Amino acid sequence: MPPKPDKKMAAYWDALNNVIDPELGVGIVDLGLIYGVAIQHGIATVRMTLTSMGCPAGPEIMRRVETELSMLPDVRDVKIDLVWEPVWGPDKINPDIRDLLM
Repeated sequence: MPPKPDKKMAAYWDALNNVIDPELGVGIVDLGLIYGVAIQHGIATVRMTLTSMGCPAGPEIMRRVETELSMLPDVRDVKIDLVWEPVWGPDKINPDIRDLLM
């Protein structure tokens, strides 16, 4: 699970958690799919993964990431850095959510 964001970054993390994984019905931050968010000169860069390389919902999730962040007033563009390391696993899910899912 990523570290708790500072107040300045909380709006970005909250917006990202509005993106719901359609298969699990949980926000992608709570699922542990977001590894980092940075904003510089109006460009939001998101370092993220998916539950698997062949995730059928992957393209939709990434479109939603762009949509949600683009709604923030200081974001002009969104860049997604899709990574496969570290590998996602259930251990990355917010423990409170994981208890409900398992």
